[in-house]
Amino acid sequence: MAWSPWVVVVAGVMALLSLQVVALLSVPGGERFHTRPPEPMQTIPLPDLPPPSVPTRVAATLPLQPLPGITPRRTEPSVGGGGTGIQTPPAGGGGQPGSVPPPVAPAPSTKPPANPSTPGYPPPAPAPSVTGRYSKLNDYGGAFIGEVLLTNTTSGARSWTVRLVLPQGRLVTAWVEGAPQGSARMSGGVFTYTSGVNLEAHATVPLRFHFEHTGGNNRPSSCTVNGVACSGR
Repeated sequence: MAWSPWVVVVAGVMALLSLQVVALLSVPGGERFHTRPPEPMQTIPLPDLPPPSVPTRVAATLPLQPLPGITPRRTEPSVGGGGTGIQTPPAGGGGQPGSVPPPVAPAPSTKPPANPSTPGYPPPAPAPSVTGRYSKLNDYGGAFIGEVLLTNTTSGARSWTVRLVLPQGRLVTAWVEGAPQGSARMSGGVFTYTSGVNLEAHATVPLRFHFEHTGGNNRPSSCTVNGVACSGR
């Protein structure tokens, strides 16, 4: 009876060992030592690519270096040369290769000369020797006193003639201020005064005149000195 507790303990241990053995034997042997194999990878299809192009080889002809004392020659056949490699001379070149054609003379110009002194161009008008400037000195309504200032622009003494054209009016008197007097006349509304002596070089003299019954019109329709129009009208 003294061994009875130990018997119960041993029996319990044996029962536990039996349960563990039964549990181990219930599992398949292959699954205890091997893991689950990985799933296969998914393959993505690639698009079709064109075949690679093969580079074209171009044959290049390099010029040969001439040897000392030897003149290089052209080896390609020329047109009409029969494949001999000799160039055919151009037509009209005298049969000599490398000849240069004669220069072509330029066509004659048809543009007229620009010199105004050549025929076909009018000569330039000469500058007036004596010029005149018209001005009004006094105005009396139906009468006025006017003046033509004469200037000799040359280096020599010159004579002069003044002509005035008025729409209406009567000449009272005319005189040259500070110089010898000339001759005056009135005919058909045209007043003409001619110098008594020549005007010295670069000298200036005033011709004055008195008109009446002009009707208030004291501007001449024409004023000339030696045929050249006066200024200041």
